Amino acid sequence: MKKVIKPFIGLTLVVMFVSGCSGSTKTKETQETKPLNLMSPSELTTLDTSVMLDFPDAIVQTAAFEGLYALDDKDQLIPAAAKALPEISEDGKTYTIKLRDDAKWSNDDPVTAADFEYAWKKMIDPKNGFVYSFLVVDTILNAEEISAGNKPVAELGVKALDNHTLEVKLKEAKPYFTSVLAFPTFFPQNQKFVEKMGADYGTTSENVVYNGPFVVENWKQTDLNWDLKKNEKYWDQSNVKSDKIHYEVVKEASTALNLFEDGQLDVATVTGELAKQNQSNPDYHSYPTATMNYIRLNQKRKDKDTPLENENLRKALALGIDKENLVNNIIADGSKPLYGAVTEGFVSNPETGVDFRKEAGDLMMYNKEEALKYWELAKKELGDNITLDLMITDDGSYKKMGESLQGSLEKLFSGLTINVTALPTETALNLSRESDYDMFLIYWTPDYQDPISTLNMLRTGNDRNYSNAKYDELLDDASQKYATDLEKRWETLIAAEKEGIENTAGMIIISQNQQSVLQGEQVKGLNYHTFAAPLTLKNVYKETK
Repeated sequence: MKKVIKPFIGLTLVVMFVSGCSGSTKTKETQETKPLNLMSPSELTTLDTSVMLDFPDAIVQTAAFEGLYALDDKDQLIPAAAKALPEISEDGKTYTIKLRDDAKWSNDDPVTAADFEYAWKKMIDPKNGFVYSFLVVDTILNAEEISAGNKPVAELGVKALDNHTLEVKLKEAKPYFTSVLAFPTFFPQNQKFVEKMGADYGTTSENVVYNGPFVVENWKQTDLNWDLKKNEKYWDQSNVKSDKIHYEVVKEASTALNLFEDGQLDVATVTGELAKQNQSNPDYHSYPTATMNYIRLNQKRKDKDTPLENENLRKALALGIDKENLVNNIIADGSKPLYGAVTEGFVSNPETGVDFRKEAGDLMMYNKEEALKYWELAKKELGDNITLDLMITDDGSYKKMGESLQGSLEKLFSGLTINVTALPTETALNLSRESDYDMFLIYWTPDYQDPISTLNMLRTGNDRNYSNAKYDELLDDASQKYATDLEKRWETLIAAEKEGIENTAGMIIISQNQQSVLQGEQVKGLNYHTFAAPLTLKNVYKETK
């Protein structure tokens, strides 16, 4: 998520699914009145899929709405609102997608191809300024020109040919495009209802109509809890496993653990020392993710250069972080140090099957001596005393990481002062969009299954004011010159990652997250994903005995 989703944006993968405890056999009536309980690390900010900001938004929106395609439990794309995978033209630029004819909105309106056309055109309209419009700009014909105000929205390369046929034209072949369509940005919206609600659309659970497995109840912005109820109008509602799911926002892993041990939760995410202590617990489970923790390095703040405009400083900081110590002793939840922007196990060479991270190698490994050399060069250019602000979210694990980074870097670099500020996730993300920060410790999950989903974060025009003509050229070559030469495209993306992460230290990569949880044995169907929404709820249920 770009964060997004990363991007989305993206937070350690700390959304926790939970349910009430009982080992006894229950009647259908009892099952319906005792909901599955689910836990989120931060607030839900919106139900408008155009305005999505963060993981909780993506997860709830993927539960309440349905796009053309979804992910199965092995991260494979499967038809959802679409009948089948798309028909793709020989040049890879035109997608024809047939929609199922039995899908409905929760108000009984049919789901049509026009609902997708409307949502995508709303997303790209420059007057709206939506965060995730970049996904449309990156892929669909005329989107870049529309976003810049040089063409009308009507010329976006998407068209409803009839009620159940959608045609999409891309600006160039995108081998990953179908995977993009599983992301909430590309979900449909009911135009008549959206326009009726106006500015109130998506701000409460009542001001929305739904086409997904669940409908949202009892929520308005700033609420710390809400409910998901099975959508009886959903075309596949007979296969939705839970009648009701209740969410509570819980930001501290210690609180989650206490609730789990009390029998009030069936699943709790554990981090740090709590994860270490519970690794021999039979309820302990660990799931791989494609989410990374990293530090954004902003080079211009309020129209003034920050110290991070200095490449020597960026390299000193990147080389001066002992990731092994930070990950094993501070995060300590099974996560792994990460030495590149593309996570391990996320995507493989399309010709050889070799994992991207293995083929690209390790970048910017901890090197105290080299870090100090770059520090001395930076001080000659910036002065002996350098002060940086580090923004973190108020999630407990990020507080620990921020404090550890502050202490270790100030100890290593004489004359460095780091001021740490912890903020609610939404506040921090909004400040990052405005480039109002120096450093920002945050997370990222890819929006779609391709290295460029992450690498695009450093393309010129980003919110950390990194600009590198060579880097941009490599990404352009991968997207345009080698769009259909998959091996050459792969080599070019590896070169781009090295240019951005190692040659110029555009951002500092910390770790690849592992989702560590305590999970009651009766909870089934937790589907974790490496892109799009990090979890899906359609198959979640509590097995009764």
